Amino acid sequence: MSSFRASTSLLAAAALAASAACASSPQAASPAGAPAPSVAGGPTPWADSVLATLSLRDKAAQMVWPWVLGDWAPDGTDAWRRTVDWVEKDHVGGVIISVGPPLEIAEKLNALQRRSAGPLLVGSDFETGAGFRVRAGWFLPNGIDLGGATVFPPNMALGATRDTSLAYEQGRITAIEGRALGVHFAFAPVLDVNNNPDNPVIGARSYGEDPALVAAMGRNLVRGIQAEGMIATGKHFPGHGDTDVNSHLALPVVDVSRARLDSVELVPFRAAVAAGVGAMMTFHGAMPALDSTGVPGTLSANVLTALLREDMGFHGLVISDAMDMRGVVDTYGAVEAAKRAVAAGNDVLLMPSNVAETIDAVVAGVREGRYPEARLDASVRRLLATKERLGLHRARTVPLDSIRAHVGVPAHLDVARRIAERAITLVRDEGKQLPLKTGAEGPRVLVVTYTRRADLGAGTAFVAELRRHLPRVAARTVTVEDPATDFARLAAEADSADVVIVGTYATQSWDQAATTGAPSSFVGFVRGLAARGNGPVVVSFNNPYELRQVPEVRTYVVAYGGAPVLQTAAARALVGQLPFAGQLPR
Repeated sequence: MSSFRASTSLLAAAALAASAACASSPQAASPAGAPAPSVAGGPTPWADSVLATLSLRDKAAQMVWPWVLGDWAPDGTDAWRRTVDWVEKDHVGGVIISVGPPLEIAEKLNALQRRSAGPLLVGSDFETGAGFRVRAGWFLPNGIDLGGATVFPPNMALGATRDTSLAYEQGRITAIEGRALGVHFAFAPVLDVNNNPDNPVIGARSYGEDPALVAAMGRNLVRGIQAEGMIATGKHFPGHGDTDVNSHLALPVVDVSRARLDSVELVPFRAAVAAGVGAMMTFHGAMPALDSTGVPGTLSANVLTALLREDMGFHGLVISDAMDMRGVVDTYGAVEAAKRAVAAGNDVLLMPSNVAETIDAVVAGVREGRYPEARLDASVRRLLATKERLGLHRARTVPLDSIRAHVGVPAHLDVARRIAERAITLVRDEGKQLPLKTGAEGPRVLVVTYTRRADLGAGTAFVAELRRHLPRVAARTVTVEDPATDFARLAAEADSADVVIVGTYATQSWDQAATTGAPSSFVGFVRGLAARGNGPVVVSFNNPYELRQVPEVRTYVVAYGGAPVLQTAAARALVGQLPFAGQLPR
């Protein structure tokens, strides 16, 4: 029997009893009004007692959190057996859960919690609410949206509202829904200042280009998340905004002065620390002004220990960005990267490609003299204390029968709708085409939706809402993957319409190391439309910077994302049912 299982057997029995007593209590799932636990200060007798009994390997395992898919994984399948082995054999300290329907995610987390010797910490990428990861998907061939948790507009849309109270409300709702599902950490807010329009990986994930705006939105999201008992995680420290390289694919370098970093990139992170953010996620990119050796921030003690902890006074948990990303593994390899990450000051190694190998690497770092065992003790004490302050040593599972009352409910969806309606931004209308005339005498409208084949929802809510107000709306879809699109035929069809609306959902992609924008064939099509009369009304549902590719367009609207609430709000704004209330977040 491992030392971790031995040390926690009596505590685990007590926790299971407490969990059973709470099984019918919605409060166990959503501690409304309860502040997020501090990860520093105060007595933690359970954490200290468990830490004293852990073997070196079990300490290392507490720091390793694998990625778990929220799909249906029956007993006996390889996927489920592998996941169970991580908690039963490797004794990992937590997991990151991703992509699945609400009940399946909650049930899977409950099952893992029951199988784990000690309680697990659970995080998820809730950048735009729990619905960013917790959705049931689409049923084909009928095209039925199966729903899920609340999806908020992208952060740049929230920034366009300039309303920090909406940021707070989004954070609060995210925490209510996430805790009901058994998730303890929201890997949000994104605190990167998107000061490079060619950034292929941040873009509308950022609140905007202005450090003060990003700071204001970020700290209020932190406050909202942590007011409802979830831990917020600022990312990607010390700033992923000024890059034109995707850290999933290569190592970005932000080669600017320390003064520039202090005045731009670090401003939102300092604000989040002052607001009491409980965790910080690292940046797999190099900043020579902070570390002249050229190592990425995730692997730099100058960045994580000297700057974040000592200079900025951060006492929470430091969580690495995914350790399977090429921004770290291509240069250092998975084993060396794990050792360097621990030496630099990470408390959690997130999403390694090989869990057992990563745990062994952390242990080897101690035995090789790369860092003392006390270095692991400091991180594990933080992690165990967090579990204790969350009450997971008493009750680690959530009641499934309360999820329907907390997740994706109308009151939460209404906040998402309000953000969307405040965000739609009219950048230019030089031809005075808007608002479109409604009623029986309304114009003949052609809507061209440019999207990826897998984006089944692109244009559906937008066209449906337009048809509620306009009598003659034809809709065509162009997919990025189709190399044989007959743009000439589409242009001829546009000639017979009074108004052409081009909705763009796929002009920026993570599939490339640097963004190259939309393909030339599509750009040429839009430019051809712009040469005819007033030209098209272009509505950006993806990359707000795409006007740089088609500066000839005279009417340009930014919706920031393709969520249904944004599609509906954009359509209503085009026909004059809503004002264009958003401001470009710069």
